[in-house]
Amino acid sequence: MVKQLTRAKEEKGEVLIYDNAVIYQRGEYWQFRMWLANENKYARKSLNTKNRMIALERGKECYLEIMSNIKRGKTYFSLTTKEGVEKYLENKEKEIGTSIVKGRYGTLKTHLNHWLDFILKDTKLKDLHRMDCENYYLSRTKNKKKIPVKANTIKQEMGTINTMMKWLYKHNLTLIDEFEFKKIKRVDKRDEVLRRNTFTTGEVEQIEECIEDYCNKEKYNLDKKDWLTRCVVSYYLMIASLTGLRTGEQKQLKWGDLIFSTDTINSVQVSSIQITVRGETSKTGNTRVFYCLDKGYFKKWLNLIVGEYDTRSIKDLLIFSLDGKSPITQRATLHHFGKLLEKSEITKELDAEGNERELVPYSFRHFFITQKIHSGMNFHEIADICGTSTHHIENTYYHRDVEKQRNKATIGYDIDENGKVVFA
Repeated sequence: MVKQLTRAKEEKGEVLIYDNAVIYQRGEYWQFRMWLANENKYARKSLNTKNRMIALERGKECYLEIMSNIKRGKTYFSLTTKEGVEKYLENKEKEIGTSIVKGRYGTLKTHLNHWLDFILKDTKLKDLHRMDCENYYLSRTKNKKKIPVKANTIKQEMGTINTMMKWLYKHNLTLIDEFEFKKIKRVDKRDEVLRRNTFTTGEVEQIEECIEDYCNKEKYNLDKKDWLTRCVVSYYLMIASLTGLRTGEQKQLKWGDLIFSTDTINSVQVSSIQITVRGETSKTGNTRVFYCLDKGYFKKWLNLIVGEYDTRSIKDLLIFSLDGKSPITQRATLHHFGKLLEKSEITKELDAEGNERELVPYSFRHFFITQKIHSGMNFHEIADICGTSTHHIENTYYHRDVEKQRNKATIGYDIDENGKVVFA
């Protein structure tokens, strides 16, 4: 039977190799062809020779290489980088609500889109090599739009890329499990965090004082939607300064996540709120419960919006929303945030290098944590409230309090009658 098959192949100008692969001529050059049952396709390759004997040897090498990869569970045909990213994101989307939150999924998608811009969408996954992303950092900092990208942002992107590569490798879609990126030099910006990303107490008070006027419906002749949008964004920002919630956590808060109560402190009644951050909305995936003082913003917003709801039960409705179903958009948040900064006359002061402060809505979380640190609360307690680690609090939200440092510097010393510094 094998001899009959061999003769049939040879009559077509084909030479059988190890029973299930052939070499054949197309024009003057020899080609290789082999049927891959597991992929239901033919593997084809030019042998780049006109010599029959050389073609036979190269054909055998191709056959042995393919069979070796099949035994190791590897496929011959390759997806493109775009298809690989789509497969990975499809898998991560299934984990929303269990292993990751929706906001994190969006971040992963953004990271990998930047990588596709760099590596090109039609590049074959199996053509990738470890050093292909060696200049990724340089490319991201020299982007066409000339938008500055922080080193820490690029570092996070690199982590996302290699996590995806490990997943693709495990599923036999790549021949490498990670890229070797050039190391990014660590820059200590702990003092800069306070100067550039955080509000002062006075600035938060300035914004708070402007809210009532900014949300004056009659004064600015606002239609209902514009008025409610101004109100919800304003209250959202103030509540961020009181709770230190992450953007995704806060925008996914529901009325059922709040419990209002009244406590007596030093014979004075104080309103407080118990807030539950559900695990499926938290960056860490863990549910946490904490308390904050109530300055009335939640109830003010509830009184304004409750008439807009088409249901008697509000516990399952989103708080920072006009319909209880969709959270306020980032575009609306940034727009009204900018308007409130203008109205409260908070300037973007320049640092020593001429860079503007990077004040964004997330700066209210920085403000909250900074206030807790300055109040004397220990890092462990702050980390529990904010749903992060003590290490992260210490390294990211460390702020220099000059007055305290000056006071500490004088401990153990006195000034004598002649004005000299002496040991106490």
